This record gives sequence, C-alpha cells and structure tokens, in this order.
Amino acid sequence: MIEEIADWIHAQVAQSRADGVVVGLSGGVDSSVVAGLAKRALGDRVLGTILPCHSQPIDEEYARLAADAFGIRLHRVDLTPIYDALLARLPQSNRVALANVKSRLRMATNYCLANSLNYLVAGTGNKSELYIGYFTKFGDGAADILPIGGLLKCQVRQLARELGVPEPIVARAPTAGLWEGQTDEGEIGLSYDELDRTIVGLEHGDVDGLRPEVVEKVRRMHEISAHKRSLAPVFGPKGQVAPVT
Repeated sequence: MIEEIADWIHAQVAQSRADGVVVGLSGGVDSSVVAGLAKRALGDRVLGTILPCHSQPIDEEYARLAADAFGIRLHRVDLTPIYDALLARLPQSNRVALANVKSRLRMATNYCLANSLNYLVAGTGNKSELYIGYFTKFGDGAADILPIGGLLKCQVRQLARELGVPEPIVARAPTAGLWEGQTDEGEIGLSYDELDRTIVGLEHGDVDGLRPEVVEKVRRMHEISAHKRSLAPVFGPKGQVAPVT
C-alpha cells in the first residue's frame, strides 16, 4: 500500500506538471502519514508547513517530530496575529465559525506557497472524515490530491506504523487543535473504531451487529455533507445551452 500510494502521488505530480507538494503538518497521524508518503514519492520535493494559530505548543512539537523523522524541510508562518486582526473586523461569531476561519487561513497560506513553487497541495483528510463531512469546506478540505482519502482512520494508523511515523504521534488522541481541549472523537460523537465499522457496514449493505442509532447518525452525516464532497452546483436556464468559450 505504501508503494502504491507513493507511485500514485508521483504520477499525479507528473501529470500536473508540478514540481512537488506542500503538506500542512498539524502534529497528527494523518498529516504525518501524508508527509511520509510524499517523501517516499518525491524525495526532497516536499515542503511541510507549520501554521500555528492560537495553537498548543505540542502541535508544533509533534509536527517537527514528523518532519525530522522523514527529513522534510519546513516553512513556519504564525497566523495568530492575522487571525486576530481579521476577527477584530468581523461580527461576533460562534466557535465553529471561528475555527473554520483558522482552517481557511491555513489553506490560503498553503496555496500561496504551493503556487510560488509550482507545487500541488496534498490534503490530509482520510476516508472516515470525508465520508461524514468532518472537515472545513475550502479549509482543510481544499487540496489538489488526497493521498489517504481512500483509507479509513484505522487503516491510516496501521500504515503510520509501517511507514515509521513516531509512536507518540500514532498514539496521540486525534485533534484538529481548533480550541483548547478539542478532540475529533468528542466533536464527532463517536470513536473512530465505531465510525469505521459503521462506514464499512453501510458500504457493504450489512449493518447487523451495529447500533441502529449510530448507523442512522452516520448515514445522516453522510447525506447532509454531500455538498462538501462535490463542486458547487451550476444553474443552467432551461432550454438554453451555455456557449463554449
């Protein structure tokens, strides 16, 4: 699997006539795995970014641990003052809206660096999160390629150990670091193990042995987040064909 994904990354970069990839390193297992796969595929043509924004120091510590493990060069931009300046000019917002601002500032930074280098942005979303829409639209969900988008969280953890991601990162409770004490499983309301089992059951049409309320919850989350996984719908007036330009 490691070699298959690395070959795929290499092919995607070559097909796009790009020179490498940018990977946002959060200090979590997903971004560490993508960084390791990208390094395997492209050698030194990988740039890891560390983009703190009122972040916990351990996030950067673990991001650097992953970068050191794979020999990836880094670029750090502290987005805290930019975030604070923007919020000072916005109306009062709820916690989720503010967290999404952080994610979209990171996206803008990664794309600026990628455009400057003729690189692609390698997203770090996994299948479990993509399936239920647990990502910020046009934030961490914005990417040119998704190397682990076809892998469930449990598979990413397995791949991480095979790839050599440092164990403290693999064992760490998943968190997007959006606010103090935030964890992915707490926000989703399910453990990743149960989420993964439910996704497999739904995809195979066999939900025997799964909690009915969880099956319905995951099915509903998948349905209402469909817009996050597709391009914006385009209105076309009836009976008219848009000219090709």
